[in-house]
Amino acid sequence: MNYKAKGYATIPPLAKDQGWTMPRKPRFYAPNIPYHIVQRGNNRSACFFASDDFGHYINTLHTALDEFNVRLHAYVLMTNHVHLLMTPADAQGISKVMQAVGRTYVKTINQRYRRTGTLWEGRHKSSAICSERYLLTCQRYIELNPVRAGMVKHPGDHRWSSFHANGGNKKIACIQPHPAYLALGKTCSERQHNYRELFKHQIPADQLHSLRDCIQHNYPMGDDRFKAELEAATNQKVGQLKPGRPWPAKGKA
Repeated sequence: MNYKAKGYATIPPLAKDQGWTMPRKPRFYAPNIPYHIVQRGNNRSACFFASDDFGHYINTLHTALDEFNVRLHAYVLMTNHVHLLMTPADAQGISKVMQAVGRTYVKTINQRYRRTGTLWEGRHKSSAICSERYLLTCQRYIELNPVRAGMVKHPGDHRWSSFHANGGNKKIACIQPHPAYLALGKTCSERQHNYRELFKHQIPADQLHSLRDCIQHNYPMGDDRFKAELEAATNQKVGQLKPGRPWPAKGKA
């Protein structure tokens, strides 16, 4: 409802009591900055029920990435949520990708399993990633998700993960390597080998905590300079972990 047209400067008390809300503000992304995206199943319930569902999601995602000019560097599909690492070419690319995938995938799943209603838990989470410091750390964090969940012992044991392209020799059509990954070597085999070597070292505990905190609260993962660049690019204020809490320190990727 257009409350201003009705003479209200804000949402009237009755509307609040009835649970009405104003439309959500559009989310803008800084072009050419990588973002860690997480979307969970509604009430933490499953959003994938069979192997064909995972495959359909990837195909739907690939189509949307091409349509809206967004590059995907890493992903993992879990039973009840997804992690994606994407770089948009414009401010609305990621939002359009997630909306397109949501509409198409949910429609298919509802028809396939004769269900109704929402599948996802509200809006996706997003965290801008400072590529100079944390791109490969975030990429590893995503691909290690099945290991941390106790589902597999090695990231390569989980079928629905970009590790098979980044750390192996499998071609995944929707994956476009980030320059930080390409800098690992001159050839595909050299890059894949050097990337696998990174998995011999645990992600530092402070960085692991910060990655989780940033994605939970839609905060950027980077220092004050990175934060200032984001605010200039999006013309919006960005959050920080906590008042007075330092930004994640530089560490090994």
